[in-house]
Amino acid sequence: MDLPVMPPVKPMLAKSVAVIPEGMQYEAKWDGFRALVFRDGGEVELGSRTGKSLTRYFPELVEALLGRVPERCVLDGEIVIAREGRLDFDALTERIHPAASRVRTLAERTPASFVAFDLLALEDSSLVDVPLAERRELLAAALRGVTPPVHLAPATTDVEIARRWFEEYEGAGLDGVIAKPLTLRYLQDERAMFKVKHERTADVVVAGYRLHKSGPVIGSLLLGLYDDRGALQHVGVAAAFTMKRRAELVEELEPLRMEDVSGHPWGAWADEAAHESARLPGAPSRWSGKKDLSWVPLRPERVAEVAYDHMENGARFRHTARFRRWRPDRTPESCTYAQLEEPVRYDLAEILGTPPAAPAP
Repeated sequence: MDLPVMPPVKPMLAKSVAVIPEGMQYEAKWDGFRALVFRDGGEVELGSRTGKSLTRYFPELVEALLGRVPERCVLDGEIVIAREGRLDFDALTERIHPAASRVRTLAERTPASFVAFDLLALEDSSLVDVPLAERRELLAAALRGVTPPVHLAPATTDVEIARRWFEEYEGAGLDGVIAKPLTLRYLQDERAMFKVKHERTADVVVAGYRLHKSGPVIGSLLLGLYDDRGALQHVGVAAAFTMKRRAELVEELEPLRMEDVSGHPWGAWADEAAHESARLPGAPSRWSGKKDLSWVPLRPERVAEVAYDHMENGARFRHTARFRRWRPDRTPESCTYAQLEEPVRYDLAEILGTPPAAPAP
C-alpha cells in the first residue's frame, strides 16, 4: 500500500458544546466504530480511532469497499450495524471476536455498513490541508451513486435542518449532531469540531461501587433501575469525580456497605450463567480482558439523580452517566425504567436513503 496519507491516522475529534453553533456544516453523530478506510487498488485497511486495525473483524465491508469506493483513497467515517431501522451498538461490539469463524458467522447474520463523512486523500493527492467545504464536494463526487452497504453521510449548512435532525434522528439510534467549520483543515487527534448530544436525567439506585486504581477511594458508582418484575438491573456507572469527592464518597457510603455480596440483588454477579437472565455488574467481556471487575456491595437504599445521553436497546446507559445530586426525597422502589423518556422511532432508511439494516436473527 502506497497512499499520500498512510496508516495509522488518528481521526479528528469533536468537543462538546451545549447548543448547535451557526454558520457551519452539520452532520448526524453516528453511534458506531469510528474508522479510516485506506484503499490502494486491491488492498483495503480499516483503521480504528486508536490506530489498531479493524480489517479482520469486517470482511464483508472489505469486499463491499473494493467495489464501491475510488481505487486510491482515504475515507473517514463510521462502521455501523442496523437492525429493525435503528443502530445497534451491541451487535457491533460482538464483532470484535478472536475466532475467525465467529466473525464470518456474524458478518453473514449482522452485516455492517460504512458511512463516509470525510475524504483525506484521493488518487495521488493528500487533502488534509484542503478546507472542509472543498473536501465535502470531492467526497460527494467520489461517492456519487454509491450503493449499500457504503453510504455518504447526509450533510447540510442549514442550521434549522440540523436542529430538526437533532430532534428526529435520535429515534434511529443516532446520538446528536456534529458541527464542522467550513474552512477546517483535517487536524489529526485534535478536537476541532463540535458535538451536541442529548442529555436527560434519571433517578437511579446506587447499589455498589468500584475502587479507583490510585487507592482506597471511589472509582465509579454502580447504578441500578427496577424492571417491571421488581428486579434491580445494573444499568451503568457514574465515574467523573474529583479526587477529593472520591474520598468523601467512601465516607458517605460506608453506612450502607455490606460485608459480602450474599443477599444483594446482584449477588450472583460472579456466575457467568447468571448474566444470561439479568443485567449484573462485572459481566465477562472481551473489552475488560484481565481487568479487576470486583466491586463493593451497598444496601440498595440511596437514590441519585444522574444525567445520561441515551439508552442502549432500552436496557442500559450507552455512555458513563454524570452524577448530579443525591435524591433523599425518592425511594429506591420508585427508580424504574418507566421514568425514562423514549425517543420517537425514526427509520434509519429515511436518513441514508436506502436501508442498510441487517435482518434480525
